[in-house]
Amino acid sequence: MNNILEKCKEGLREFGLPRLIIAMFLVALFIVAPFVGVSVANSLSDIINRFGMNSLMVLAMVPMIQCGCGLNFGLSLGVIAGLLGSTIAMQIGLVSWAGIFGAMLLSIPFAVLLGFLYSRILNRVKGEEMTIAMYIGFAAVMLMSIMWLILPFDSNNMVWGYEGRGLRTTITLDGYWMKQLSNFLAIPIGDKFVFPTGMVLFDVLCFVAMGIFLRTKTGTAMTAVGSNPDFARSGGISINRLRTISIIISTVFGALGILVYQQSFGFIQLYGAPLYMAFPAVASILIGGASINKASIVNVIVGTILFQGILTMTPSVINGVLQTDMSEVIRIVLSNGMILYALTRKSGTTR
Repeated sequence: MNNILEKCKEGLREFGLPRLIIAMFLVALFIVAPFVGVSVANSLSDIINRFGMNSLMVLAMVPMIQCGCGLNFGLSLGVIAGLLGSTIAMQIGLVSWAGIFGAMLLSIPFAVLLGFLYSRILNRVKGEEMTIAMYIGFAAVMLMSIMWLILPFDSNNMVWGYEGRGLRTTITLDGYWMKQLSNFLAIPIGDKFVFPTGMVLFDVLCFVAMGIFLRTKTGTAMTAVGSNPDFARSGGISINRLRTISIIISTVFGALGILVYQQSFGFIQLYGAPLYMAFPAVASILIGGASINKASIVNVIVGTILFQGILTMTPSVINGVLQTDMSEVIRIVLSNGMILYALTRKSGTTR
């Protein structure tokens, strides 16, 4: 009996009290939901869909954390690479599977280039990476807000109609690759629950690829650099090289993540839209149990489910209780509150 209790206590410590409280609150919301007219099936479908949309951008945090570069507040660079890939794919007329995978292939060179330039800066400011990354991300978004107006796109489906130049703020993916992954092998259960099989399978493949990479010689060396850079240096490991690799991988996964997000959302959003996309990803991985120097795929999965679950369920349930539509206000307050909690939470400093 004592052994069982000790194991339970150890499991609780490992899972963490804050995550347990958030998980219990989410369960409580599901219990209350039917009594206030909120469909549990529809909510579950929404949470799974949001998980599929956002999990790759949360996964993009892992390489940089493991290599000691901290939280990737410059995720906007990866998002910009993905936006460039998708807009070019639309410009040249790629649709359906050629569209979504063509956009991914087109975005990867941009992500590698931006990630490399990003790493050159971060390697010069060791210890201040997160602050500098935030400035870099914001500056890149502002620069691209100008570039979206002057880049030579001319597709009628993308540019402002009255001038014929400059990309629109929001571009629909209808007729291109809207829900291309989400609808692939989708499983409808009842009237309100749809499992987005293709999108979840793609995410799982990315999780597996990341897990395999972290167990390779390079991935292990990256973890060693993040854990004890002096020891890694004495072992002949090039710290700057591995930091560069981790930043490039993070940027590439950010690009893939925004493309998965876009196809499910149905629109491409440009200009200031990528400005704050790093914050939900940062909050999710911290809520999932990661720290600024240690992260795992389990942290990604748990954190994304908890963050997106609370963000989905709370507005619906509160609207049902109050009998009024305050969903957008509640969503903004709740999202910013969870981000604030995650960023101010004490994180472990040892591995």
